[in-house]
Amino acid sequence: MPERFSRTQLLFGEEAMNILARSHVAVFGIGGVGGYTVEALARSGIGALDLIDDDKVCITNINRQIIALNSTIGMYKVDAAAHRIHEINPDCKVKCHRMFYMPDTADKIDFTQYDYVVDAIDTVTGKIEIIMQAQNNGVPVISSMGAGNKLDPTAFEVSDIYKTSVCPLAKVMRYHLKRRNVKKLKVVYSKEQPIPPKGQAAADGSGETDMRTGSARRATPGSTAFVPSVVGLIIAGEVIKDLTSINKR
Repeated sequence: MPERFSRTQLLFGEEAMNILARSHVAVFGIGGVGGYTVEALARSGIGALDLIDDDKVCITNINRQIIALNSTIGMYKVDAAAHRIHEINPDCKVKCHRMFYMPDTADKIDFTQYDYVVDAIDTVTGKIEIIMQAQNNGVPVISSMGAGNKLDPTAFEVSDIYKTSVCPLAKVMRYHLKRRNVKKLKVVYSKEQPIPPKGQAAADGSGETDMRTGSARRATPGSTAFVPSVVGLIIAGEVIKDLTSINKR
């Protein structure tokens, strides 16, 4: 085991570290949540990471996304994340998919190659497709619910989708997954009531555009440096625990 992970091995043990080094994880959405998930997985010794996102880093990402720096503005997020991963662990195998994952692009991703899948995107149709593909292929999946317009990082918890409440995104997901006969889904969510953004008119004019339509985003959510990051780190912790079963020792 490389010395860079020696402190982690003191807690996990050699067997678990070897499992992580052999593991292949896909992270869909390399933004405020997914970026921190990728960071923690790379620093935990995951051997292979697939990054799926079609967006580029913009100046409004700097307040919350670990890959967003003045030097990375304009870069594809997957490329910025891949550079960080290789700076952390040159041995990690990284594959970048510059794509917007939806049912019409689902055939471009082979889920059978993955040991774990992380859903950190914010499009309901895309989230459902990720979850269905993962479950149909017998791959563990964890999904991030709404992190925008929230201020309390301590309110987030790990739960099954059917035990969630309050979160508007979780409510929509429960409805669609129940119709598809999905029996369970591990999620990270918060019961904190979303906070209405202040000065929404100013936020709407930020210059940030929807990469799918080219039009201005009308309902720009508020976000902070300390909420999406916590969600991403919680997700990474669950992935590590599930892959190695260290929480059962």
